Amino acid sequence: MAAAGSAPEARPDGQEPLLGSAGAAPDEDEEEESRDVVETQEHYKSRWRSIWIMYLTMFLSSVGFSIVIMSVWPYLQKIDPTADASFLGWIIASYSIGQMVASPLFGLWSNYRPRREPLVISTAISVAANCLYAYVHVPHSHNKYYMLTARALVGFGAGNVAVVRSYIAGATSLTERTSAMANTSACQAVGFILGPVFQTCFTLIGEEGVTWKFLCLQLNMYTTPVLFGALLGVINIILIFAIFREHRVDDMGRQYKSINSDGEGNDVLDQNAEGSIDHVAVVALNILFFVILFVFAVFETIATPLTMDMYSWTRKEAVFYNGIILSVIGIESVIVFMVVKTLSKKTGERAILHAGLLIVLVGFFILLPWGKKLPNIQWQEIKNNSIPRAAPSEMLAPFWSLPELQLPSNHTAEPVGCPVTQSWCLNTPMIYLAQYISSDVLIGLGYPVCNVMSYTLYSKVLGPKPQGVYMGWLTASGSGARILGPVFVSQIYTHLGPRWAFSLICGVVVVSLLLLEIVYKRLIAFSVRYGRMQEENC
Repeated sequence: MAAAGSAPEARPDGQEPLLGSAGAAPDEDEEEESRDVVETQEHYKSRWRSIWIMYLTMFLSSVGFSIVIMSVWPYLQKIDPTADASFLGWIIASYSIGQMVASPLFGLWSNYRPRREPLVISTAISVAANCLYAYVHVPHSHNKYYMLTARALVGFGAGNVAVVRSYIAGATSLTERTSAMANTSACQAVGFILGPVFQTCFTLIGEEGVTWKFLCLQLNMYTTPVLFGALLGVINIILIFAIFREHRVDDMGRQYKSINSDGEGNDVLDQNAEGSIDHVAVVALNILFFVILFVFAVFETIATPLTMDMYSWTRKEAVFYNGIILSVIGIESVIVFMVVKTLSKKTGERAILHAGLLIVLVGFFILLPWGKKLPNIQWQEIKNNSIPRAAPSEMLAPFWSLPELQLPSNHTAEPVGCPVTQSWCLNTPMIYLAQYISSDVLIGLGYPVCNVMSYTLYSKVLGPKPQGVYMGWLTASGSGARILGPVFVSQIYTHLGPRWAFSLICGVVVVSLLLLEIVYKRLIAFSVRYGRMQEENC
């Protein structure tokens, strides 16, 4: 993929540069020589500058989710003592619920109007929601509901990822698409990684911080991150107005007027838009994407309770060690996003998606309990009924949302090990640390592969027609998976144990592999399906 700022070389005859169908860099021109299409240097630069603005928007969207995720629980306890861990679960889920509702709406909007409109409005909603979050301490009651509203609105604003992906799909040729989608996912992953880093830096301000009475604003470790996120959102809006332009190319990279352009353009149709979308392939990819996000949400949710049960880690140890592991997985994912851009040119997206699902299957299969050694049992609960234990719903909450366990004053340490109230602890072999680490590495490898390939194949199947609504449904299916995944694992793991939980996940992945095999030949680009282009990879 050519970088946004790498301008094509001028032709010897002094005319505007002649680029290949993908707007390819000079080292790819020979490959595309048979399909030379004129694209001016100005158009090429403008197109890629706009795509880079979309990368930034995706990055900021993920930062908006992760920048406060580690501080939500202590802040909630501070502003509203009536809030419990179950309400915390709703606050965490509200982001995904808001995004699930908004994605199809913003996608539909972007199909008929300039994309600048939904991008600016959605970002403005996120900015306002972050400001609301900074003021949730002001009301004298019902503070937790204000926080819930703020996080839901941040998620609603994040529904613009459907607009981002639909724009990138429409502004790139087939040969550019995989690379651009990989960059988009990489920006999203980096946002999830850096969000907690920003939060950590802001903890230096402390819980009290500085109070501006004339604004009723407290600048502390809880509010400063969201205000920083709001500032980034304002910068994003300015860049959208200043740099972003509507561009649309067909699958071969030829420019044509977009219906999203300012002014009259709805009567401009391209011959490549003729033909119907393969809705069987579209539905299948939505299901596959749901499964991919579902199993990864399960993996994220189960990490803390699993390690506390199996290795007798304290809450602090589980947060620390799993935080390191998740950070390493995030870095691994970014590397994978970069590698698949090159690998897909040799093997094709379908084969890589198949391999990614197999890797995820192996990762969860390794997590199945083997051997005879049982985990340490948390017997203190029987010996001393005065020692309270977090409810299963609390133990299955993500590591950032674990509440503090209040122990009696005559106890200096929290009980550790597998709670005897989970009956499976008495007869289920432990999962060795080597199994857990190996599974982390494999899932961290397979998930980003599946994520990028599913988005790429989806955009190629849809073809040159406006993709806003379809991308909205794909985003909504992913948001739904992130809501249902923790609910699923909290029930199965708590009552039946890891053997059942991970066996069912393996079964789900096997079914998704069978579905992929059934629709494999249908997962081809729109232009290939109608004979306008030849498929380069199997």
